Amino acid sequence: MHSLPFTAEPSPSSGTGRGHLTYDVVIAGCGPTGALLAAELRLHDVRVLVLEKDTEPASFVRIVGLHARSIELMAMRGLLDRILEHARRRPAAGFFAAINKPAPKGLDSAYAYLLGIPQPVIVRLLEEHAIERGAQVRRGAAVADLAQDDDGVTVALADGERLRTRYLVGCDGGRSTVRKLLGVGFPGEPSRNETLMGEMHVGVPPEEIAAKVAEVRETQQRFWLRPFGGEVYSVVVPAAGVSDRAVPPTLEDFQQQLRAIAGTDFGVHSPRWLSRFGDATRLADRYRVGRVLLAGDAAHIHPPIGGQGLNLGVQDAFNLGWKLAAQINGWAPETLLDTYQAERHPVAGDVLDNTRTQMELLSTEPGAQAVRRLLTELMDFDEVNRYLIEKIIATGIRYDFGAGPDLLGRRMPDIEVKQGHLYGLLHGGRGLLLDRTERLTVGGWSDRVDYLGDTTAALDAPCVLLRPDGHVAWIGDDQQDLDDHLARWFGRPK
Repeated sequence: MHSLPFTAEPSPSSGTGRGHLTYDVVIAGCGPTGALLAAELRLHDVRVLVLEKDTEPASFVRIVGLHARSIELMAMRGLLDRILEHARRRPAAGFFAAINKPAPKGLDSAYAYLLGIPQPVIVRLLEEHAIERGAQVRRGAAVADLAQDDDGVTVALADGERLRTRYLVGCDGGRSTVRKLLGVGFPGEPSRNETLMGEMHVGVPPEEIAAKVAEVRETQQRFWLRPFGGEVYSVVVPAAGVSDRAVPPTLEDFQQQLRAIAGTDFGVHSPRWLSRFGDATRLADRYRVGRVLLAGDAAHIHPPIGGQGLNLGVQDAFNLGWKLAAQINGWAPETLLDTYQAERHPVAGDVLDNTRTQMELLSTEPGAQAVRRLLTELMDFDEVNRYLIEKIIATGIRYDFGAGPDLLGRRMPDIEVKQGHLYGLLHGGRGLLLDRTERLTVGGWSDRVDYLGDTTAALDAPCVLLRPDGHVAWIGDDQQDLDDHLARWFGRPK
């Protein structure tokens, strides 16, 4: 059961700003990461305000993809059916450096596919979800300054208003104002290769497009035309020699580059949106400074190859949400909030490395092409193919929870249990003890952790303790050992 949306008291507008703590958490940025984080916090009755500098949602229709781990997380919160109404399924294949191999065998997920969905649609669905949970969203509100003290954070908006909150989370993109105001370093490499991307109509037959694309992609991997239906295609082409990056690309830029590389512009016309991106790769030094945290693109940026960016931010939100809520609600163990950076920073580092690798494999240089040919051969081995795809879809992540069975620290698949499927029991964002022995108990943690005794569960272990993000925090059958781990992750018993 969830509380109704609260009505915030007026925030201080002058003086030091050290007035009443109107909010528990203010989130800067209402993209997928910010919206999901708000919804996760509201599962635990945290008072949340989301600030979005744009007055209206983005109007361009860019298709983004949800990989298997993100789809699992949506299923955990009961969101997947809503998303499936607006998405198209694609096989979990061809993700790594656009090497065209079939989906590997044995992907350990009930959701081993890609969901393509228009970016404005997924943003709208997640924002609606947060509002339904009771979060407030304020558009046209940009963070201009911040100051934190022992009690909270004062957030100054561009219009002069000041807000007080216990915590601030910057989910405000790669050019994050919050990160810059914190003075957090953002080391990495600047962009070296620019690429044009857009969606537009074409004026030649599909078979002619397919033949030409196959010919060009033998040597130029940063090039494709992919159909969306009717005459609309996604067009990607290198931007070398096109106008300055600060200037939005034009249809003429696309036509020029298509003719230069393919010998034809395919009669492209009537664009739905046009953009350009680089391969800048950066990772924030820290994800937390006192009462201010970073998530999503504010913490990491990388080339879009493999479609991991949105997914990485979504997974940040699920990792952070329950931990920040625990801190606010007073039951978090002392170091719990610090595990957000400890767990997610290395994951982002690995994504940055695999995108660096993929970009090298897209190079037209002879050495890079030779490595690409070799890797293409190696991916005929199912183990290699699966290993690389699991990097992209994030099902291979294992957090370091110490020594133990291989399942420890990994996410739990959506196994069958006597009540249906496991993820259906995780909609409330609580921990869960799945007990095949039916001998254990969550005891004084029952206000934070649910219990399911099920001797028939499809589980190769006596008992597992799941965190709210679905990762396995403990495996065993001893009550005292369980109690120690309940205290580690869920604080003191009630």
